[in-house]
Amino acid sequence: MKGILRNTIFNAIALFILSQILPGVKVIGGIQTLLLSGFILSILFIVLKPILNLFSLPLNMITLGLFSFISNAILLYILTVFVPNVSISEFTFSGFSFAGFVIPVMNFSTFWAFIISAALLALVINFFHWLIKR
Repeated sequence: MKGILRNTIFNAIALFILSQILPGVKVIGGIQTLLLSGFILSILFIVLKPILNLFSLPLNMITLGLFSFISNAILLYILTVFVPNVSISEFTFSGFSFAGFVIPVMNFSTFWAFIISAALLALVINFFHWLIKR
């Protein structure tokens, strides 16, 4: 029970951070929606992620684990189906320039928005778990 509560809080905070970083991620409804979506995401990670990882094991072995972002994106899509106040849509990255290093303006479709959201969500959640371990 303590683990589910901790993961719910981590997922809710990670979704909030994700909605602040990426313009394509929208969470409407405040703290109640964040806690509900964090709880549902925790349940999805507990129940569906092992099943998806089992089915995608050959692809994960071929891509050296990079296909796991696709399974996380599938879980995010299922979250947007269950919680209509959470939406992930296409967005435009406005570019970046620092000390001669330039990243141009890029448009990301909905598919890539889910992939980028899943990668950043996994990064933030793993950071929280790392903080707890220390």
